[in-house]
Amino acid sequence: MVTAIDASNIRAGGGITHLAECLGALDAMELGLKRVVVFGGLETLARLPERGWLEKNCPPMLRQGAAARFWWRQFELTRAVSDSADVLLVPGGSYSGSFRPYVAFAQNLLPFDAYEKAREGFTLKGARRRLLSWMQTRTFRRADGVIYMTGISQAQIERSMGFGAMRSRVVHHGTNPRFFRASRPARPNSEYTPEKPFRLLYLSILEPYKHQDVVVDAVGSLLQKGVPVALDLVGPGNPQDQREINTRIRRWDPAEGFIKYHGMIPYEALNEVYEKADAFIFASSCETFGIILLEAMAGGLPVICSHRSAMPEVVGNAAVYFDPLHAGSLAGAIRRVLEDIGLRRTLAFQARHQAEQFTWEKCARETFGFVREIHEAHQRRAATPT
Repeated sequence: MVTAIDASNIRAGGGITHLAECLGALDAMELGLKRVVVFGGLETLARLPERGWLEKNCPPMLRQGAAARFWWRQFELTRAVSDSADVLLVPGGSYSGSFRPYVAFAQNLLPFDAYEKAREGFTLKGARRRLLSWMQTRTFRRADGVIYMTGISQAQIERSMGFGAMRSRVVHHGTNPRFFRASRPARPNSEYTPEKPFRLLYLSILEPYKHQDVVVDAVGSLLQKGVPVALDLVGPGNPQDQREINTRIRRWDPAEGFIKYHGMIPYEALNEVYEKADAFIFASSCETFGIILLEAMAGGLPVICSHRSAMPEVVGNAAVYFDPLHAGSLAGAIRRVLEDIGLRRTLAFQARHQAEQFTWEKCARETFGFVREIHEAHQRRAATPT
């Protein structure tokens, strides 16, 4: 079986991590894969592993602007796949061509989340998400199979669409072994001082649904009460979002001695970031999975996590949960973790144990095993007389 993957619209973030890690852990021989052909931009392909069975293909149009890439996906992809593969994977979630069979991935919950759609309203971003919702709904309706990242996201997406996929499978992400480390000894609450505060880390792209503003407000309110905490915000963002978060930080911490926004840090350097933290915050209200959560959990960090969306399915009982829409809820969760050394020890142990349940080998095996099932079912239908 030769499998093609359309990675032409996967350019950053968790989508690339998922694709690279899944291919890196794949045992192609075990699953009967003769070759995997990935179509994508040069930067995306550079992030993928080198394997004898993996062919990286960057058509000239994918080296151009957004319009050229869109044209290639709409009018050239089907021809390229028909010439080279037996089955197509669409991790970006949108495909309008005629090639069959294909398997789509549901990796973006935002276009289907009612709260986020209402928040964006009739803005340009809202219009884009409504268009994406229409495109992905059409893709999932026509797909031979759909892969969801969590059961919670599957239920929410299918409820929004008003139908279930013809065939579907829930396949969780994995954890890169390099993030695992033994939990550090929990320090007594009395050892945290303004000079050596309890360091909180939130690593995520700057977006409204990630609620960095709520996190800053929660930590700022604790600082005003004399609680010895510090916050490191890490992640990319557009210039406007960066200005807004820095303005909010200065409102609470004018000297920026306790609350800092560090911008984007290379993936290879994330271990150092996790190493400096005492606890990890995740305040998103809309996630299909949350790979970053697993990385922090693997490092044995106590997790303070949003109770919305797919997070409880991923984190289980390895976190103190809070409402990401309310700074007071988060501030209370932080104080609870800071002031209870026994709780911190328990959370750190449970987080690492929970992360061990998610492996990229399992993700790769289940993903491409499902793809093989779809391919074989298509072959049987094609061989059945009509």
